[in-house]
Amino acid sequence: MAGDVNFKETALRQYYLNSSFYGIFGLDFTMLKNITASVKNFASANPTAMRYAMDGFLAAAAINIVINNNGLYAIRLGAGDYQLSLLQLMPQALNLLILIPGGLLAGSLFNKRRMITGSLVAGAVCCLFCAFSPFVPVHSIYFFLVFLSLVMGAIAWYNISWQSYFPDVIDTDSRNRVLTLRMRTDVFVGMLIPLLVGSVLARIGTNGGKIAAHQGFYAGSALLLLMTALNYRRIEAVRQAVPKRISFAEIKKAGQSLLRNKPFKLFAGAAIFFYMTWHMDWTLYFIGQVSYLHMNEFQIGLVMTGSTVMQFLTLRFWSRRNEKHGVVLPLTFGILGLSLCPVSMIIATSMPAAIGPGAFIIFHTVVHMAFVTVILNMYQCLLLVVDEEYRSFSISVFASLVCVSNAVMPVAGVALYRALGGDLNGLRLTFLIVFSLRIVAAGLWLLRWRVSKHTSC
Repeated sequence: MAGDVNFKETALRQYYLNSSFYGIFGLDFTMLKNITASVKNFASANPTAMRYAMDGFLAAAAINIVINNNGLYAIRLGAGDYQLSLLQLMPQALNLLILIPGGLLAGSLFNKRRMITGSLVAGAVCCLFCAFSPFVPVHSIYFFLVFLSLVMGAIAWYNISWQSYFPDVIDTDSRNRVLTLRMRTDVFVGMLIPLLVGSVLARIGTNGGKIAAHQGFYAGSALLLLMTALNYRRIEAVRQAVPKRISFAEIKKAGQSLLRNKPFKLFAGAAIFFYMTWHMDWTLYFIGQVSYLHMNEFQIGLVMTGSTVMQFLTLRFWSRRNEKHGVVLPLTFGILGLSLCPVSMIIATSMPAAIGPGAFIIFHTVVHMAFVTVILNMYQCLLLVVDEEYRSFSISVFASLVCVSNAVMPVAGVALYRALGGDLNGLRLTFLIVFSLRIVAAGLWLLRWRVSKHTSC
């Protein structure tokens, strides 16, 4: 197992070479004939890493199908504005209730893999109930909202449990490379699923047919989650964390350990402030795209596709920077890059109406050149500052704080926009404030790095 965890560099480099975006989509098509052989060789030399890559593929496919279906499915089940607001509120509220108990439960288990597989199976069952929603004769939309919330809650438990289990499987030196491989499949699926879902729904002319397609998508997600659970049964830990019994005294010790952990507090303070500034303008982009740039569905889809493609193209580059410089400095570029997203909306809305949408798509894609570091590096930074004795609890607390930000800050951003006039000038001023706050967040991130004794993160 130790040889499995410690990467064989030759096989890894060959895998990256032959599976790169350029090798698949570029001019050198002669690489294509080597891809299958190199992947097989890599999987043979590093089976655990390949299973994590498969985890990224299967889980991302299931989650992206759910995310890209829930809004339209809810509308076709009869959801109004109130029910659509619950579509966002209910899963966030449930996650806030279960994340910390989930962390305590994960920390109490001798084998955290049981919680991973249990969460995935529970999510699969709830996906099937979501697919069954149209057959509920009364209040089918509320039936759907309840089980969608349970799906997202199961996915939240899956996330904190696999993140807690991961250090028991992969040693510190190999984490960046395994996570890069996992994220490569994750991002690739993230590019394909929206196109697949949209293409299927666009070819169906009737509302009943579209509802049937949504049901099929949720059933497919259930199958993918079950396959993810089966894949995890083959991922074995090479070290076992000492389980912690769930009790008031143990919870008190975990809380005290967290409060005394200065590196974690510095990290969490800087990271959560960044997340708050990031979440603040999420709804504002939709307002700007629809109300002021007058973008259609296809153009809005290009915005998402452009940023995802940029992540895929730059993942290998930033992973190498992590290997060379550590995970903090590249993440700083990711935070600074996201600082320019509000600027892209300000510039686009200041241009003539004919070129504004196209300019926004280009600017928004370009400024996401370093965004992949936020996803790839933030978790690795967290692992470097948590108390190993209470790792699961620390991860769940951090995830809960991010969840609070995700629930509150988009509403705060819209409230600020309305307070500033609720017009184009108010939108631009709001984005200017968000830009300023993100620059502050980048400064706090660098300052935390300098004052922390754990200079590696």
